[in-house]
Amino acid sequence: MLQRKISKRIEAFYANWPGKALMIIGARQVGKSYIVEEFCKAHYESYIRVDFRADAECISLLSGAGSAEEILVRLSTRFGDQMIPGKTIIFFDEVQECKKLITQIKYLVQDGTYDYILSSSMPGSVFQNIVSAPVGYMDILPMYPLDFEEFALANGVGSNVTNVLHQSFETKSPVDSYIHGRMMQLFELYLIVGGMPTAVSTYLETKNLRRVAEAQHAILQLYRSDISRYDEEDRLYLNDIFDRIPGELNAKNKRFILNHLREKARWDKLSDGFRWLKDAGIALPAHAVEEPKVPLLLSKSKNLFKLFSNDVGLLAAQYGGDIQLMVLQHETAIHFGSLYENVAAEELTAHGYSLSYYNSKKLGELDFVIEEGGKVLPIEIKSGKDYYRHNAMDNVLKHYEDDTREGYVFCGENVEQAGKITYFPIYMLMFLQKKELPEEIVYETDFSDLGD
Repeated sequence: MLQRKISKRIEAFYANWPGKALMIIGARQVGKSYIVEEFCKAHYESYIRVDFRADAECISLLSGAGSAEEILVRLSTRFGDQMIPGKTIIFFDEVQECKKLITQIKYLVQDGTYDYILSSSMPGSVFQNIVSAPVGYMDILPMYPLDFEEFALANGVGSNVTNVLHQSFETKSPVDSYIHGRMMQLFELYLIVGGMPTAVSTYLETKNLRRVAEAQHAILQLYRSDISRYDEEDRLYLNDIFDRIPGELNAKNKRFILNHLREKARWDKLSDGFRWLKDAGIALPAHAVEEPKVPLLLSKSKNLFKLFSNDVGLLAAQYGGDIQLMVLQHETAIHFGSLYENVAAEELTAHGYSLSYYNSKKLGELDFVIEEGGKVLPIEIKSGKDYYRHNAMDNVLKHYEDDTREGYVFCGENVEQAGKITYFPIYMLMFLQKKELPEEIVYETDFSDLGD
């Protein structure tokens, strides 16, 4: 069984927030159903799974119910003895296929007879056209493919080593050379296998990269099948966009060029296709910002963006050929930059950051810019030996001195500091985590001086 960090977050939610439901959102095949079922089995005497994608009868069974009471009555006709009051959790899987149910979650939770957990494979659009969202009665937790830390754990890297690496990251001090070398080997394996649970499990069980590639191609075919269910008129655009991701990332200018899809292509025609891929969690867009200033959201461009795959292993599979051996043998024909940057996009997304990059004719282009500690943190991803060359970062740190404090370069080398710039090994992206707000923010003050 693959250990996922989200498991502890699910446990913490139900321990700390009784009387609320939880929805797990994420792309297909990231392991949502498995992780939810494992939680349900471990913590409840009984659990019921209602799968709206696999069982169309479930939609007709519940979509017409007008109240929480009617939903429970209808469920009892099918699951009867499994519904034990106070000891059962009901799992509504792929709930985007039966959106009417979402409006009833508030009332099901208020009823209090059972606990509820939901999943959706359309994280960006599951609440579109919802009559009434269950605000205050349901939280949302995103799930992604295994990040590098989870991949390392699955491959036997112990917590002691992870802790030592984390300390090196925090103190900006070099890693033991042997450990660094081994972690770089593991990272190169991650470039090929990626983080899709099926691909990772296949590798752990067989150590056969051909079998891993077969699992990845099956997932890619599943995604294309999902695309085929999309609007008849636009699905050809969707397939074009999806298939163009590897090529665009491998280009010198990684920005997605609309004319590469269709001559005289217009944003207003293609925007729904990009949005669908984002909403499905299949693609990760990084939008350009006009200036590296907080808040970055205010200067984000709508139609200038890079488009990354949701999983570097799937990206490698899309490149095809003998990429597995070429990566492991460091063949120069492989453009490692696209794979390295894709991992960075995945790690930043999974760790809570919104993806942005900066490009200026005058100052140059930064691979990523994120908000950290009230400042903008410029990030460069370097796969080659020229990692000391970062003119854009030098220019931005100088030109936007009040808005930036330091810059990070993630590369294949050990930790090193030089002025405002720190060079980290690429695998240390796993420690770049967005700080969450505390559980409680108590603010007390006294306005009695304004009284009579």
